[in-house]
Amino acid sequence: MIEILAQVFSAGTFTQMLRSATPVALAAMGGSMTEHAGIMNIGMDGMILMGALIGVLGSYMFGSAAAGVMAAVLFGILVGLFFALFVVKLRSDEFIIGCALNVFANGFTAYVSRSVFGFSGTSGYEIDYMQPIDIPVIGDIPFIGEILSGNTALVYITWILVLVMWAFVYRTPRGFYIRAAGEKPETLRTAGISPERMKWLASILCGMLCGLSGAYLSLGYLNGTFVEGMSASRGFIAFACVIFAAANPAKAYLAAL
Repeated sequence: MIEILAQVFSAGTFTQMLRSATPVALAAMGGSMTEHAGIMNIGMDGMILMGALIGVLGSYMFGSAAAGVMAAVLFGILVGLFFALFVVKLRSDEFIIGCALNVFANGFTAYVSRSVFGFSGTSGYEIDYMQPIDIPVIGDIPFIGEILSGNTALVYITWILVLVMWAFVYRTPRGFYIRAAGEKPETLRTAGISPERMKWLASILCGMLCGLSGAYLSLGYLNGTFVEGMSASRGFIAFACVIFAAANPAKAYLAAL
C-alpha cells in the first residue's frame, strides 16, 4: 500500500499532470471567453487539432519552434474569425457550427498532413520542437524542483496567462463588456457598445488560445510530432472545465489539473 501511494504521489506523477493539463487549460481559458460572451463553443477540439498541425508545419518550414507557435496562434485567429462569422454575423446555431468545425478539422488536418509528410505523419522528419527549461536554484529543491523545473516555455507561459486572463475578465472594462455581451446584451447596447463586437473579440481570443494549445501539444508535449486526431477530445474536456469553473480562467486551470 505504501509503495502504491509513493508512486501515485511521486514527483513524476505531478510533473506529468502539469504537462498534460497545459493544452486543456489553454483551450479552457479560450472557451471561458466565448462562454462569457454567451457563445457555447464545442468546436475547440477542432481548433486545437488545427493548431497542432499548423504549429508543426510552421516549425518544419521555418526551422524554428517559435515560428511554429506563432503560425499556430495566427491561424487560430483566422479560425476564431471564421467561427464568429457564422455564429455572430450570420447568426447560425453555435452547436452546429462547432460540430462542423470539428469535422472539418479532422478532414483538413488529415489531408494536409498526408500531402506534406505522407501517411505516417511527421515520423522521420526533422521538426524543431520546444526544449525543456531548467530553472536555477528551484531545480535543486528536492521534489518541488523536479516538478517545477524542466518544463517547456509554454507551461510557464500558461501560468502567466491564467493571471492575465483572470485580470482581463474581471478587472478591465473590456472584460466587463464581454461578460455583459453574454448576460445583458441590450443593456450593453444601450450604453453605446456593440455586443456583437465583443462576441467577435471573444471568438478571436478563443481561437488564439486554442491555437496555442495545439502548438504546445505537437511541439512541446509530443516533441514535434503530429498524428491524425491527436487532440483526442481535449477540446471537449476543456469545455467541461469551462462549465465546471463557471468560465473563471483560474478555476478552469485548476479543473484541468
